[in-house]
Amino acid sequence: MDIDEATEWLQGEADATVRANMGLRYGIHTDRAFGMPMATMKALAKELGTDHDLALELWGTGWYEARIVASMVDDATAVTAQQMDTWCGEFDNWAICDTVCCNLFDRTEHRWAKVEEWADRDEEFVRRGGFALLWALALHDKAADDEQFVHGLSLIEREAIDGRPMVNNAVGMALRSIGKRRPGVTDAAVEVARRLSTSEDAAARRIGWPALKELQARGGR
Repeated sequence: MDIDEATEWLQGEADATVRANMGLRYGIHTDRAFGMPMATMKALAKELGTDHDLALELWGTGWYEARIVASMVDDATAVTAQQMDTWCGEFDNWAICDTVCCNLFDRTEHRWAKVEEWADRDEEFVRRGGFALLWALALHDKAADDEQFVHGLSLIEREAIDGRPMVNNAVGMALRSIGKRRPGVTDAAVEVARRLSTSEDAAARRIGWPALKELQARGGR
């Protein structure tokens, strides 16, 4: 398929009921959505295969579903740091942010640099992108060493006071994922969760308490 055929395919699968439920049930707020389940987008991505140029064109349409598919068909080895910054700067809801970070960005050569860079940015979905990427790396980057995740914990502790739900949700998920999926860093993650749980800052406590309970329940000290 070319970009016109792919866009036409997406339009043909549009479901008004799914679109109406995106915001009401899932908190996915976007003005440019056809409305379709993830399984439908995955089916198109499978048919398209890996195609970096097509991924760029799909992203350029601005449609939510086209952008999700773009993250599934792009070639991680061809993704530049500039592309990552451009796409991250256009994140406008949690679903596109998390999906792109988990499907694509966590396999690029720039992944760890962008965790550091985006966590330090103030824009809501850029900062969320930094922690969504850290969360994805805890799940998928088997080659990373523990020191990289220890540094990630320092970013988590620093930004836990952000207070914005979209940011704090990703910060908490990154903390729990590191603690659960990186055995060599579990105790350090528990200590961060413990400190956050007793913080004077309410946002930090909301991250720390559930993370501490979950990690201790899984054997963390």
